Amino acid sequence: MKILVTGGAGFIGSNFINYWLSKHVEDNVINLDKLTYAANPNYVWHEHFKGRYTLVQGDITDSNLVEQLVNDSDCIVNFAAESHVDNSIGMPGQFISSNYVGTFTLLEAARKSDVRFHQISTDEVFGSLPIDSAELFNENTSYHPNNPYSASKAGADLLVRSYVNTYGLNATISNCSNNFGPNQHAEKLIPKTIVLASKNQKIPLYGNGLQIRDWIYVEDHCRAIEKVLLNGKKGESYLVSARNEQRNIDVVKMILSLMNKDYSLIDFVKDRPGHDVRYAIDPTKIETELGWKPKYNFSNALEITVKHYMHFLISP
Repeated sequence: MKILVTGGAGFIGSNFINYWLSKHVEDNVINLDKLTYAANPNYVWHEHFKGRYTLVQGDITDSNLVEQLVNDSDCIVNFAAESHVDNSIGMPGQFISSNYVGTFTLLEAARKSDVRFHQISTDEVFGSLPIDSAELFNENTSYHPNNPYSASKAGADLLVRSYVNTYGLNATISNCSNNFGPNQHAEKLIPKTIVLASKNQKIPLYGNGLQIRDWIYVEDHCRAIEKVLLNGKKGESYLVSARNEQRNIDVVKMILSLMNKDYSLIDFVKDRPGHDVRYAIDPTKIETELGWKPKYNFSNALEITVKHYMHFLISP
């Protein structure tokens, strides 16, 4: 199979390419990436995949380029997205262009070439859960995005659903909880904490730090995408979670403990506008229908992640 991966030089996309080509040794991947600030072509082990991996620098809103690449592919996996909520508040137009218009461009090419399509989405499209409840997001939860980033992803998901219903496109969606692991940009909570703590610098934490996120190690997410690509049903959405709810302040404290740093590095700062207080996913559907289960627990995966970043921080 030849897979067109968009945004494959970013965090989750690069981990997916490395996972897929290592396991599916007869497959090929074309990686279409704009190579923005959060991307790095060296995240993909390209030397290891010579002859089976091609990087194309370009924009998913470029319909001519996209159609050319889709015509030569069997499947599209769309990771390409602007993803940092803080940036979406200051620059919403970039998020609408990449996340919504870009998805539309890919869907049009997939429709014309009748190519399998998978949309990588987020739990943030569902909005925020009460911090003191046991409620979980599931596949029947209504969308309720609360910032420009989540709104752009919600709109893209709805476009995918419309192409399934209107054109019969063979498409699926997966909404995943917060990822962490190698190759994540330092603007995100876990790598930012590691980098700042390594320099004994203050670690900004929004509000009181009691916001709850549902965490998953990126390799487990890649394995879930594999299950959906190979066995997912046309038109279905699958929610992916390792059932790891953690308060932001506790995550930061765990990292500081692993690094033998003092909690006094934590610096509580003014909360951002419209900050969702809790995300939590019920992954029962993908577990029961597709047989997916997470491999890593949170504490072990966090230790692996800290060691990964520290290796690069201390390397000459």
